[in-house]
Amino acid sequence: MAELRPSGAPGPAAPPAPGPSAPPAFASLFPPGLHAIYGECRRLYPDQPNPLQVTAIVKYWLGGPDPLDYVSMYRNVGSPSANIPEHWHYISFGLSDLYGDSRVHEFTGTDGPSGFGFELTFRLKRETGESAPPTWPAELMQGLARYVFQSENTFCSGDHVSWHSPLDNSESRIQHMLLTEDPQMQPVQTPFGVVTFLQIVGVCTEELHAAQQWNGQGILELLRTVPVAGGPWLITDMRRGETIFEIDPHLQQERVDKGIETDGSNLSGVSAKCAWDDLSRPPEDDEDSRSICIGTQPRRLSGKDTEQIRETLRRGLEINSKPVLPPINPQRQNGFTHDRAPSRKDSLESDSSTAIVPHELIRTRQLESVHLKFNQESGALIPLCLRGRLLHGRHFTYKSITGDMAITFVSTGVEGAFATEEHPYAAHGPWLQILLTEEFVEKMLEDLEDLTSPEEVSLFHSNSGLQSPGARVCLSVCQSPRCGEGLERRPCRC
Repeated sequence: MAELRPSGAPGPAAPPAPGPSAPPAFASLFPPGLHAIYGECRRLYPDQPNPLQVTAIVKYWLGGPDPLDYVSMYRNVGSPSANIPEHWHYISFGLSDLYGDSRVHEFTGTDGPSGFGFELTFRLKRETGESAPPTWPAELMQGLARYVFQSENTFCSGDHVSWHSPLDNSESRIQHMLLTEDPQMQPVQTPFGVVTFLQIVGVCTEELHAAQQWNGQGILELLRTVPVAGGPWLITDMRRGETIFEIDPHLQQERVDKGIETDGSNLSGVSAKCAWDDLSRPPEDDEDSRSICIGTQPRRLSGKDTEQIRETLRRGLEINSKPVLPPINPQRQNGFTHDRAPSRKDSLESDSSTAIVPHELIRTRQLESVHLKFNQESGALIPLCLRGRLLHGRHFTYKSITGDMAITFVSTGVEGAFATEEHPYAAHGPWLQILLTEEFVEKMLEDLEDLTSPEEVSLFHSNSGLQSPGARVCLSVCQSPRCGEGLERRPCRC
């Protein structure tokens, strides 16, 4: 639960918000990370020293459900001459390290990221006569923060979030999100590391799909050129009733379609409801730690495999002439890359889960036949994976949302893969790699035309004689929107 109060009012766990010129004795009582972010807020809003603030009644580090300690809400007058309307500006506190005493985040040094390395912001168009900011964006930000804390996956500019519901629980067409750098908030150096500010941008379903097919940065640039769809500062208007493609029909063909054809897709993977089976042989003994038959006893991804997959997804925004899957045991970097800050931990899994199966004891196995299983939303992205990634010499990864398996499709131009043209299906524990030649991708696209319409997804079965004699892949896509429970137990009906 949360409460609304001015940030200058006494709170259960924080003193009033000081500015950069706060008396030293007072500032010393204020958490240093929090004080550093407040300093940036005061630089931007010197006339609003005590904005309204949504604060968690029971802090996350005391067992509360909300990871963000505070969300401050400022009134921004915009710039009418630059097509920037008046709006509410929301800023989170809690994804970065506010306290420096390990109550929430591990301290990794002043040169690296503070906590997860970023805070969220959101700009909502102010309605005529609106005297106070709506508080629903604070809960939206808490929802995204919960995902980050639970998965330890960080966000970066250009990422998209499929929400599948109006952001304000109304009848709005704004039902998904893109993320970009906040146009006004500057990175902050705190005593516990660097904090950047990522802005949430509300988008329609058609705009989300375009971002998936092409890339998020491209769609953000288009939104900046349409004042009613965001404008230069990408301000979300929940009353927007038209997509940018309805406002300007030429954008789809002249910008998006050409971009897809030229650049492919920058989406290198998704967290998804997916599973796979080895059809080459019966399940191994339950005690065999090398077993990957998910119909019996699922094995969790090792920490090193998880890290490689994470690096693969992180590098998806980089366009290289020779795509490379990182080595199994990459060296961690504490600093920032030009795309995003690395995660604060080496693995998504806990020490206990990654130690179940020692990484070096899991051998890479070549498979003859595999059964791939996806829910409806994940299956609808398969044409994107093939057309937007593999035909451009890249790779695409489906990582199970339960963290216990992953499926990576690779093209022949990707280095570092353990799947080869001689053995196109290979598994390292519960991580499956499938190498597809360009000819086979074209064949699959012909057979997968139904998947371009989410309402018509169906069973697909192919013999991949183009690669390895006798090798085959069976692909199943569940049509039910609620599909997911027991997906790994669904039998092959090829």
